[in-house]
Amino acid sequence: MKHLPMGFRILLLTRLLRYSAALLTLCVSLLLPAAAETPSVADPNIYLAGVTAALEKSWPTNHIVNIVCHGHSVVAGYFKTPEVRLLEAYPALLRRDLAGRFPHAVLNVTVTAIGGEDAEQGAVRFARDVLSLHPDVVTLDYGLNNRRIGLARSETAWRSMIAAAQKQSVKIILLTPTADLSARLNDPQDPLNQEAELIRRLAGEYHTGLVDSLASFKNYVHQGGQLVDLMAQVNHPNAAGHALVAAELIKWFPLN
Repeated sequence: MKHLPMGFRILLLTRLLRYSAALLTLCVSLLLPAAAETPSVADPNIYLAGVTAALEKSWPTNHIVNIVCHGHSVVAGYFKTPEVRLLEAYPALLRRDLAGRFPHAVLNVTVTAIGGEDAEQGAVRFARDVLSLHPDVVTLDYGLNNRRIGLARSETAWRSMIAAAQKQSVKIILLTPTADLSARLNDPQDPLNQEAELIRRLAGEYHTGLVDSLASFKNYVHQGGQLVDLMAQVNHPNAAGHALVAAELIKWFPLN
């Protein structure tokens, strides 16, 4: 190499160093464990593309699209207990909004909610009452009542329903809880916030849809509103509160 021209020797040495660095990088990448892919919530622009395509079809090629809303008293339409206002609750608002967005669609929005129920109880009857309806989409909303069973039992129940639905290729939208006037919304350790964080984490892990109802209620307050404006009683939203949830739900059904 000492007989080669100086310029050529420098060029050769530069390339040798470059190739050595590339080889070293390759060896390190092979030795180190692969970085885990960051879990993320599904993309609302494409997650329900197959469902929205079906909703856009016209007779005679269209077919019934089934959406099931599973959960507790909020989903069932309880306002100030024992008053139930089905037509002002978010499942009915979702159906109204979908009918307006997809005027040729034939669709069912079925409510399988039971007042007072938590996710453990909902999971027990999930196959019988929900999957038996052959849904295209299932929404799950148990966050408020799951506080009484604790995070560990709540997580087990959530996973049971999510896995059962995904095994049948059913699309899932998880909902964080709506607000509760007795909760400390600014305290991350409050059980309502902890349950909401669990739901967000599961939506990312399972790559499902997510409607962050609690964040919407908090945002309303941050923008100057009063939480009581959205509540029919301490733990049930009123029509305005349900409208916030429905506005987030419809975002998962964009026009193709």
